[in-house]
Amino acid sequence: MTNTALATLPPRKLPMRALLMLLMCLTFQLAVWVLIAVAVLQLGFAVFSDEPNPRLQAVGRSLGRYLGQIAGFVSFATETLPFPFSDWPSTKV
Repeated sequence: MTNTALATLPPRKLPMRALLMLLMCLTFQLAVWVLIAVAVLQLGFAVFSDEPNPRLQAVGRSLGRYLGQIAGFVSFATETLPFPFSDWPSTKV
């Protein structure tokens, strides 16, 4: 599913990168709210069942990696575009 031509921008395409950075910043904000919801749900599971939900752990782990990918892109640390331009981050440890 990864299209390397689309997932990596050539340097010197600053207007396109600026537009993608804006889109990724909006996506970052949405993903943070999803992560907050996952954290609240996980807290509820931990309170009522004395252990965290493994599926929510996996979702939280992959969301954290996704947020890191977005931060790397918008801070010019990498040229690789995050999801939806590349694959969703793995939940493997």
